[in-house]
Amino acid sequence: MEWLEYFFSVLSDYLWGWPMVILLLGTHIYLTFLLRIPQRKILTGIRLSVKRDDGAKGDVSQFGALATALAGTIGTGNIVGVATAIALGGPGAVFWCWLTGVFGIATKYSEGLLAVKYRVQTSNGQMLGGPMYALERGLKMKGMAVLFCIFTAFASLGLGNTVQANSITLLLNESWGISPYVSGAFISVCLALVIVFGVKGIARVCTTLVPVMAVFYMIGCLIILGINSGYVWEAVVVIIKSAFGAKAVAGGFAGGTILMAARYGIARGLFSNESGLGSAPIVAAAAKTKNPVRQAIIASTGTFWDTVVICALTGIVLVSSVLAHPDIDYAQGGALTKAAFDKIPVVGPVILSVGITTFAFTTILGWSYYGEKAIEYLGGKRWIVVYRVFFIGISYLGAIVNLALVWNLADCMNALMAIPNLLSLLLLSKVLVRETNRYLWSGRLEEAAEEDIS
Repeated sequence: MEWLEYFFSVLSDYLWGWPMVILLLGTHIYLTFLLRIPQRKILTGIRLSVKRDDGAKGDVSQFGALATALAGTIGTGNIVGVATAIALGGPGAVFWCWLTGVFGIATKYSEGLLAVKYRVQTSNGQMLGGPMYALERGLKMKGMAVLFCIFTAFASLGLGNTVQANSITLLLNESWGISPYVSGAFISVCLALVIVFGVKGIARVCTTLVPVMAVFYMIGCLIILGINSGYVWEAVVVIIKSAFGAKAVAGGFAGGTILMAARYGIARGLFSNESGLGSAPIVAAAAKTKNPVRQAIIASTGTFWDTVVICALTGIVLVSSVLAHPDIDYAQGGALTKAAFDKIPVVGPVILSVGITTFAFTTILGWSYYGEKAIEYLGGKRWIVVYRVFFIGISYLGAIVNLALVWNLADCMNALMAIPNLLSLLLLSKVLVRETNRYLWSGRLEEAAEEDIS
């Protein structure tokens, strides 16, 4: 067991090292300029996300699909993950994390476009889509589609389930003394009550929980910034200076190198918003939308909210807190987040506890759908019930056991998902350009799509 933990730890470090950073960030930048900077339409995407495409084909509303995708991305990575990036790469990591989000919008847009473009409708009217269908229908690469689904299924059980359940139970035990056996059972029961209704049930819960908790968390961040008001601008300056390797920065932060700040900031940004991993387009394909580009723009706002807004806000909160309170040890990621929220009298720890618990639970919900669709692609609908039962059972197991091996194994599967997905994005780039020109840059977003997969 120790050998396996070491093996997957080394493999995870390699997969999330510079090769993956270069591959993902390079794709982000390439698609940004190839598609003529679709980030310019982010406000259009936000506006469309709250509208309904009456009469369009799909299983859930456009906002429901977006909320479910956000449920899978907005999680502990946005809160504790940013603190870890600062601990390892210095405050400059926040800048590179933010920049990754800006460019990642183009990749999330592209994923959403291909998901709707190549989706299929089952005999009972359900929509199925994602990178596996783009690979099979667009590129005739069935083998790569199967690999993507295998990696997705493992990732859903690991990073999308057991490690999230474990994070919840550890937090509740440390903060409120609740037994992991009790909280684990509660998580499993709540999970069962939601996923039995499929994507519609998951979307309904996420549509309610995700916006409420995101606003709740951001209000907490704004309160902290108000408390640290005299240090907010200084925090921004420190972040920018540190991003470019300043040797001496204010507030007791040790100046690092550009490579260290970029390495951990970019990796955290990529890991947090999942642009390029291929998870979010699985649920984007279920959206009721008139054409692929319309849903693609909406899907791209997920990266905007996740990284450009929430991760950046968290980073400024944490850096300003260290500047305002030099006694805080910023080298301890989790402790740094807790120390920052402890500065809000009485309700600070509550905001953090409720935020992490809710975000982690909705992440489990989002990934349950991703894994279910991967299993359905691999073995058909007959395996869905088996997968759901196993998924619920393993959430309880994850809540009560040590997960060092599972963490590293899940990290590896999560990274491996990106390779087939990025392959589909790059090889189908002509399709991306054609569809984008047809609907986005020609002002035809209200036009219904033609039934073709060329």
